[in-house]
Amino acid sequence: MATATLSSKFQISIPKEVRDQQDWAAGQEFVFIPKGKAVLLMPVPTLEGLRGIAAGADSEGYRDRDDRR
Repeated sequence: MATATLSSKFQISIPKEVRDQQDWAAGQEFVFIPKGKAVLLMPVPTLEGLRGIAAGADSEGYRDRDDRR
């Protein structure tokens, strides 16, 4: 298990083995999601990474705000 220490400037360096495993790069943006006494660290997806994510989705029966009366 990889560990890291919080610096006096409240910074943490992500261990290389974790960066390599997750394919994370310098300059990548992350979001912190509080979960009780833990924090979930998730990379913010790029628009290019989201492209095509709903390909083949069934749009039949879709309701928009105008249908919710």
